[in-house]
Order: sequence, then structure tokens, then C-alpha cells
Amino acid sequence: MGAEDSGPVLKRTRVRDYLRNLVESQAAGDPIPSERALCEQLGVSRPTLRAAVDELVTTGLIVREHGRGMFVAPAKITQELAMAGEDSAFVLPRAAGSWASRVLEFSVIQAGARVGRKLHISPAAEIVYIARLRLVDGEPMAIEHLHVPAALVPGLTPADMESGDFYELLRDQHGIQVHQAVQSIEPTVTSEREARLLSVPVLSPALLFERLTTDGTGRPVEYVHSLYRGDRYRIVSRISLADPGHPAPATDQDASRHHPGIPPGDLTNGAGGRTVTVGDVQPTP
Repeated sequence: MGAEDSGPVLKRTRVRDYLRNLVESQAAGDPIPSERALCEQLGVSRPTLRAAVDELVTTGLIVREHGRGMFVAPAKITQELAMAGEDSAFVLPRAAGSWASRVLEFSVIQAGARVGRKLHISPAAEIVYIARLRLVDGEPMAIEHLHVPAALVPGLTPADMESGDFYELLRDQHGIQVHQAVQSIEPTVTSEREARLLSVPVLSPALLFERLTTDGTGRPVEYVHSLYRGDRYRIVSRISLADPGHPAPATDQDASRHHPGIPPGDLTNGAGGRTVTVGDVQPTP
């Protein structure tokens, strides 16, 4: 081992990179060598190895099974977010895998101040509140909390929310054509109840999605907040630059935009043009 590998952080990084390569070279469900064997092979201490393994368990690349050892995590399901049109809206194709829903709660309640503001209705107006567990190939993936103005969906039943596509139901049974959605994503952790429903440890990393969906007239038809497993769900962006030989002129608006991971201004300095970004949302069953 060289001097550059002597620090604990560098050692952990080296071990983590080795394990990543090992995972990528094997199939889902394949066993990972024991901690003892890996320590001997890599020449590192047990705490250093465990710190690296913990990182890969948290990110969903490795799974631990008590009494059995470590294994390569299940394969990914890919769902693409494709940017379309000059307004840079994203088109959401269907995700791979077999998606299903199980209704946890279904009730008609008053909107209240916060949801009323979101849906542009009175706090006293009735909404249909649905909490449902989303599953991929039978495994829990997310918990969704939907809020829909009751006046828009007369006769909606829990069974409607466990089969088929909700947006297709809005169109076919209620004459509502969804047009646009604004969605935010932020990191969080699971509560005790959420962890139990998602079959993960308490305080596991998770992604919180918040979405407001509108129809062609701009009327809000759905407000949703969802919690997705952080160990099984990730977002990957692909950034396509304009032809460097024909750079698009930079504008003040371009300069103010920020693409995650790219310092502001790097794409508007004359070396490249505007960007088109598509993302992959990749849950694992």
C-alpha cells in the first residue's frame, strides 16, 4: 500500500471503489465476500471496511441479511424524464416493472388552509384524501398522499385507486385531461410508520416528492406528496450541450440558470450552448 493510501478517508474511498466495481461485475443476489475476507484481501481494518460497506448499503448497492451476509442489491428499473418543447417541460413515460397500489386510507375531508391554497379552493371545500402504498413487482417503493377536489371526482372509490392509471381514470370517467405538473424533490428520512410500510429501518434516507397537477385551463386537479425509498430510487440527469462549433449566444437568463453539479456560468461562456437535460428515475424492485 502506498503512502497516498495511508489516511483513513483515502482507505475508505479505495475500499468503496473496490466494492462498487465488485457489485458492477456481479448479478443481483450474488454474495459479497465476508467482512473478514475483505479485510484480509484489502489490508484494511474492520471499521474502515464497515464504513465503506455502510455507504453502499445506504445507497442501495449492497444489502445485508442478518445471519446470511452481504449480497448485491436487486437490479434497477429505469423510468425516463424526457424534456420536450421550448418550455422545457418533462414528459414522464411509464416506468418499467409491474406497478401496483394498495389503499391505506380513503376519506372525504375539508381541504384546510394549506391544501386549499394549493388547490385554489376554499379551506371548507371537500377533498378526497387518499393514502396509498406503491409497489413494484410486489415490493414497497413509495407512500403517496393524494388530495383531489371532491367536486371533480364524484363516485371515486378506493378500488379505482388500486387498479389502472389515475390520470386515465380522470380522463375517461371524469372528463379531466391533465396538462402540466410542477414537482419538487428534496431529501428526508423515514418515520417509524413510514419505515414499517416501506420495509426499511427507521430514519432511512428517502426522497420527498411534492407535485401539483393542473388541467389545460390551469385549474389544479391534484396535489400529491410522496415518499420514495432513498436506497432504491435515484435520479440521473444526462446533459446534452449544443455544438461547440456553433455556440448559442449567452443571455442574462441563461447565466442565472443553474444545473446541479455544474458551476453557474460554465455553460454560457462561449464554449458551449444551451442545454437539454433528460433524467432517469431509477427505482429498484
